[in-house]
Amino acid sequence: MLLTILLLAATPGCNAPRSQAAMNSCAGLEYRAADAAMTAQWKRTYAYMKGRDAQDTSRGGGFGYAAATLASQRAWLAYRDAQCVIAGAEYSGGSIEPMTQSRCKTALTKLRTTELKSLIWRR
Repeated sequence: MLLTILLLAATPGCNAPRSQAAMNSCAGLEYRAADAAMTAQWKRTYAYMKGRDAQDTSRGGGFGYAAATLASQRAWLAYRDAQCVIAGAEYSGGSIEPMTQSRCKTALTKLRTTELKSLIWRR
């Protein structure tokens, strides 16, 4: 969240963009900030799952937590990207399409960050 605020504050006009190009740019910055936050959380969650795999040998070399988390993340990224193409389809070829796609990616990425946080449980 702080990164989003800093990026938007550093970009002239993002508090009240006056053109579609500025809105598209600001939406892109907000998405990049959300993606950076998710990437940071991903690293923590994946490391946690690797640690769980190291502690839990009961699965006998089966599909571990880290592998399942990685597969889930890869599938989720494909879903997010495809879903946001669909979200922008209403404005296909229009100047608002990039902003719509960026806002979709931002919203889904923030939700995924919350999901990744919830995968870390303490005993």
